Amino acid sequence: MRAFLLHCSIAALGVLALPALHAQTFAPPPVEAFFDNPAFSAAVLSPSGKYLAARVSGNGSRERLAVYDIETGKAQIVAVFADADVDDFQWVSDERLIYDLADRDQGQGQRRYAPGLFAVNRDASQFRRLAEREHVVISDGSMQKILPWHTYMLPQVGKQDSEFVYVESIEFSGLSEVVHRTLLRLNTLNGRTTEYQGPGNVKRWLTDYAGEPRIAVTAAEGTSTVYYRDPKKNNEWRSLGEFGRYIGTDGSFSPLAFGPDGKLYVLTSRGDKTAVYSLDLDTARISDKPVVVQEDFDFSGELVFSEKGMLGIRSIGDTEATQWVDKDLQAAQAYIDRVLPATVNVLMPPRHPSTHNMLVKSYSDRQPPIYYVYRGDVKKLVLVGSMHPQIKPAAMGKRDLVRYKARDGLTIPAWVTLPANGKKNAPMVVLVHGGPWVRGDTWAFNAEAQFLASRGYFVLQPEFRGSTGYGNALFKAGWKQWGLKMQDDIADGARWAIAQGHADPKRICIAGASYGGYATLMGLVNDPDLYKCGINWAGVTDIDLMYSGAWYRDSDLSAAWKKYGMPALIGDQQKDAEQLKRTSPLLQAAKIRQPLLLAYGGADQRVPIFHGQRFYDAVRPYNSRVEWLEYTEEGHGWVLPKNRFDFWTRVEKFLDQNIGAGAKTE
Repeated sequence: MRAFLLHCSIAALGVLALPALHAQTFAPPPVEAFFDNPAFSAAVLSPSGKYLAARVSGNGSRERLAVYDIETGKAQIVAVFADADVDDFQWVSDERLIYDLADRDQGQGQRRYAPGLFAVNRDASQFRRLAEREHVVISDGSMQKILPWHTYMLPQVGKQDSEFVYVESIEFSGLSEVVHRTLLRLNTLNGRTTEYQGPGNVKRWLTDYAGEPRIAVTAAEGTSTVYYRDPKKNNEWRSLGEFGRYIGTDGSFSPLAFGPDGKLYVLTSRGDKTAVYSLDLDTARISDKPVVVQEDFDFSGELVFSEKGMLGIRSIGDTEATQWVDKDLQAAQAYIDRVLPATVNVLMPPRHPSTHNMLVKSYSDRQPPIYYVYRGDVKKLVLVGSMHPQIKPAAMGKRDLVRYKARDGLTIPAWVTLPANGKKNAPMVVLVHGGPWVRGDTWAFNAEAQFLASRGYFVLQPEFRGSTGYGNALFKAGWKQWGLKMQDDIADGARWAIAQGHADPKRICIAGASYGGYATLMGLVNDPDLYKCGINWAGVTDIDLMYSGAWYRDSDLSAAWKKYGMPALIGDQQKDAEQLKRTSPLLQAAKIRQPLLLAYGGADQRVPIFHGQRFYDAVRPYNSRVEWLEYTEEGHGWVLPKNRFDFWTRVEKFLDQNIGAGAKTE
């Protein structure tokens, strides 16, 4: 949202009409349109639905917190800082908000401050600093100490009917490993707290629908235990189950949410797909039948409740969708989908509604998210803000989920983004996701894929074995397969795209960050005739280096992960020593002769820069076409817009010279 919108009537903005997707010719949007900080990046309705809080910026200003009165259309800035940006925020009640800060002008290596914690009323009164941003504790003059820097908001709302919230005081070990999360009940008006005792080294808290702590998940070495605070037994903690921390065990589950009736819903898998079940808190037995199960995907999403019960089920299949139980919400969804037929429209009702207002997030594969307020009483959609207003949907490429067969018969999902110019047999970028134990993407606007598509490239994003979200079979098939079958899946996807007529077999580049950077290097090693070039940013270059690191630079990989997670999922340093040598890009650097772009952050703690430096030193004697980029202040990815602009401008030039219009023909 641009600054001038803050001073006009929100109702006057009217309904946004999305442009039709006709076959038109557009000049590619500039790199800034894709990779600048969002103009409007978050919005949350107050508990009643009468007010909207939003994080806004404009004309290079710091991100501020604004509150809109939906009935009157009046907007007011309630939090602004000259040297910091408002980051996360929540409603404490209909009158009060809590928020923290970030500094989007600094990279990870430049940061000197924690997020802090602050509260303010929606009319900008009763401002209070609640937690320090530095490693000090001082008095604010009211005989009440300000909370220390390691105090953070709990990522779930409370009851939202008083000035109280729960926050976490986090004890760290090393760079970022969480040892324990102490729960505090905080009065946001006077700053006073009451410590909440948990059952050990708590790594996660879950509150019930009324906002009271009910679940604590602890961790010790390779084991996680789920505890329940039982109101029937004087609120004593008792175990509901103990499981493997990283690879799970039979019967393992993850607490999802409490309903208003006190019922606990959990995520577990009784077959291939993870689904939602209810758990009997008296017996710790999981229900025989799932509450929610998706045929092709693990459940990812949320259960939407009100005091009356379940309103709906929001889940992510190929894209986000909500199955409403409530008939009024069914009707509202149908109406909004008719008004905005080209987008996914996510309705977000207030938690304790006294109005007919709802927040709507609208997006598609070609349209970055746009936010509206839907006024159900008058059936009116009011535009609130757009994340990337420079993007024209008609200038973007079509995006779809496809499936292909790997060489051993396993079905591999993949995302494809067609070139914006619609050409077949196009140059292709195989974009490999990081993790790798994550779901790569959904049907939504992807800035990286659309930037490449706008430059005429076909983009393939495989959900290779080891990826999550598509069932246990695909996930477990990737265990100990770095550089092996995981790599084959990516190459098989590239060959599928060639066979379908999407990609020119002589113009293919592989690219990715983190694990995707590792896969880029191994792709150049394993399939030199397939990939003509590679782009690796923040990529692992040797698995042994993940274990041992370097004496002069710490990694944020925890000792427990190295002991219990990595040996099972990636490879054991002793038992799998020969395999780790065969799948080390660092040890096989001499085989890589294709043009290669390497980029690393000097302050990266996940994949420290020595991964890149050692590989660069190893490959240079054999390859004169290697370009090295170092963003000294950056961590595991590029936070600063200037660095994103620089990197993707260089990517555009690199691709053009090697597989694009500027490439030399053989």
